[in-house]
Formats: sequence, C-alpha cells, structure tokens
Amino acid sequence: MRRTRRTAAYAVIVENDRILLPRFREPGGTGVWIMPGGGVEHGEDPYDAVVRELSEETGYDVEVTALLGVVSRRFPAPRRGLRLPSDHHGLALIYEAKVTGGELRSEQDGSTDLAAWHDLDALPDLPTGDMVARSVRLWRERPATGHFD
Repeated sequence: MRRTRRTAAYAVIVENDRILLPRFREPGGTGVWIMPGGGVEHGEDPYDAVVRELSEETGYDVEVTALLGVVSRRFPAPRRGLRLPSDHHGLALIYEAKVTGGELRSEQDGSTDLAAWHDLDALPDLPTGDMVARSVRLWRERPATGHFD
C-alpha cells in the first residue's frame, strides 16, 4: 500500500463563547463543519500557513496567540486518480488565534463554501469533522505536552 503524509495547520478562534468554522463542501451532501486551516505548502512555516488559510477561508486577518498541540492520525485514505487507497499519516498543528481585522466572507473557488460563528454549546449538534472535537479539547484542556493519549 502506498504511504502518504500531509502536514496541516489549523486554528481555534473563539470569541464570546462562539467558535469560527468553515464548512467543507461534500459532493452531493450538505457539508461538514471543519477547523479553519489547511495544508502546509513545501517550505512554508506552519505559522504562516495557518494565517494564510484563515484569510482564504474566512476573510479574516488573524494573530496566532498560542500553539495548542499536535494531532497525529493514521488511516487508510482514498487517493484521487488512483485505484488503491493509501496508508495516510496526517500531522496537524493546532494553534489558538484571534481575529485582528478583515470581514467574514466565504471562500471563493476553494474546498469550503461557507464560514460562520457557532455557539460552543451547539457543537455536539453540528455535523463536524473529528478534528473539531480534538482541537476544541486541546483548547479547553491545554495539556502541557500538547498531546492526548
């Protein structure tokens, strides 16, 4: 099985007990709310990547205020254009950030179609990717190692 790896950077942004989330467009579906952020390009610093991704997906300028931790996941993943799945290893750096400027808007021609603020208490009722729960847990608990067992 082919092995792949992706490094990504995401940010938890909470204001007044509301969290900022973009919605990932699923073909033929209603979409899933995900953490804002995305892939780190070759040679790009993850800090710069999360600032860039937040601007692209939400329209906001942000300031990174903390590194909350790292989420490491390994799973079989389908490959675009290939018939066989890959043994995928995803590394996600989870930051905390705050909005410093810009205006909320949806991404243009990207993987998300809407960005919105949601009450933290409403998260269990939203269709979300598993990275949302992991990121919010890092934000709430702030483990010294930045890692959960």
